[in-house]
Amino acid sequence: MQFIDELPMPPQDALVHCNQLIHQIKDEIEQTEQGISFRRFMEMALYQPGLGYYVAGMRKIGATGDFITAPEISPLFSQCLARQCADILEVLGVGDILELGAGSGIMAADILKQLDVLACLPEHYYILDISPELKQRQRETLQEHVPHLLDKIIWLEQLPKNFIGVIIGNEVLDAMPVDIFHLHNGQVQQRQVIWQGDYFHYKDIPANKMLLEKVQSFNIPTTDYVSEINSNLNGWFLSLSDSLKQGVILLIDYGYTQQEYYHPERSMGTLLCHYQHRVHDNPLVYPGLQDITASVDFTAVANAASDAGINVSGFTTQAMFLTMTGLEALFTEYLIKYPEQQYTLAQQIRTLSLPAEMGDRFKVIALSKAFTSTLIGFSQGDQRYRL
Repeated sequence: MQFIDELPMPPQDALVHCNQLIHQIKDEIEQTEQGISFRRFMEMALYQPGLGYYVAGMRKIGATGDFITAPEISPLFSQCLARQCADILEVLGVGDILELGAGSGIMAADILKQLDVLACLPEHYYILDISPELKQRQRETLQEHVPHLLDKIIWLEQLPKNFIGVIIGNEVLDAMPVDIFHLHNGQVQQRQVIWQGDYFHYKDIPANKMLLEKVQSFNIPTTDYVSEINSNLNGWFLSLSDSLKQGVILLIDYGYTQQEYYHPERSMGTLLCHYQHRVHDNPLVYPGLQDITASVDFTAVANAASDAGINVSGFTTQAMFLTMTGLEALFTEYLIKYPEQQYTLAQQIRTLSLPAEMGDRFKVIALSKAFTSTLIGFSQGDQRYRL
């Protein structure tokens, strides 16, 4: 993955798709007679029915897509996660797994394979995903890798009621639309998107009361600062709390504690775009064709979960979580079976666990309801005190 300013020109059919979405965003901007919030722009760019990046029929994940996630890098990631799931399901005695946004389906396949080995399969493995293209890929992946377990897999259109078990979300939070604020000469401004001269542009306006109070609470000691706030967290966790009767939510994503997120030196925010394995910082180009993400404020996640009646049961780095859930033992098992893959497996582990790669940049947070047992993934190195 490389950071670059110059992007390749999309093929003609992709440009037609992009222009359709541009037209819809322009129409909404014109209806407001001023502009739309960046949060609304990001929402439309990613989720506009039929056209948004996550709901249109374009390949997003993997070598032929725009980015690669941890489950695509190595099955060891999902197998470690499966061990944590097995630990939780054994305590509960009965339960299901619900994966939020299952990507290509490879994580679901590898988790189910590992749980089958551990003789700890859930009653059902639910998948909640809004992308028709990804749902089809998930079916194909699961049919290829775990055909004997297909009867356990159920796709949902909405969160289930009275859910008991484990809810998993890998790189879900970073794709939630965010507001952008600009702190300039002591004034808090909210970033809007306008259409001018055949292009989308930013325009800053005075922040609304909610955004103003939130930014002021960060006490950022600088006169020129741009960053993001995820205003959807409270509502999202209320929905999860209404769904979860008993069990644990495991969320894996890249991000920081609030103190680190709004550090004075991080003055340009965290917003990034991914297009054909190129990383850049202009979300206003190619809407519908590129991923737009913002790093996660895990302090805000913990607070929103607590406000919704969900307990914070663990917080650690991805490297520590994988270590505690048996990465080394799984690596050894693989080497015994496939000694010729030693170099490849070692490279995978480096990517997943080294601090300079995903090891420290990605965090794992555990949230629970009516569940008090210690979680193996957080039995050492729990960093909840940092939240």
